[in-house]
Amino acid sequence: MQSLFQHAAITAGITVRVSVNFMPDQSRTGAGRWFWVYHIRIENGSDERVQLQKRHWRITDANGMVNIVDGEGVVGETPVLSPGDTHDYVSGCELTTNMGNMEGFYTFTRADGSPFEVRIPHFPLAAPAEQAR
Repeated sequence: MQSLFQHAAITAGITVRVSVNFMPDQSRTGAGRWFWVYHIRIENGSDERVQLQKRHWRITDANGMVNIVDGEGVVGETPVLSPGDTHDYVSGCELTTNMGNMEGFYTFTRADGSPFEVRIPHFPLAAPAEQAR
């Protein structure tokens, strides 16, 4: 059985897993708009309590255009994860090309307030061939 999550990265005991799906019903390919939904699971495999503070995304389309997105938390939340905890969320990305990719990092803080970055794995955004036009 294939795992729900296709991409993963581990930093300092924190695992970030990503699953991405093209959404034809939310895309307007005739108008040059392709839309994907991605599901992220963050797993605290460390022995420390941590809190997600910020996100940094690098979104690149098929033309090489790069969009940097920085913000507080994820989908309006700054989750606290004790050892063994997980946090899941779903978000989306629209491009003006039928493919691209995303990657980035989260900034977490430890219980003592010290920040550290956790890598978000690189993952492709690709519309199926019949949706590429």
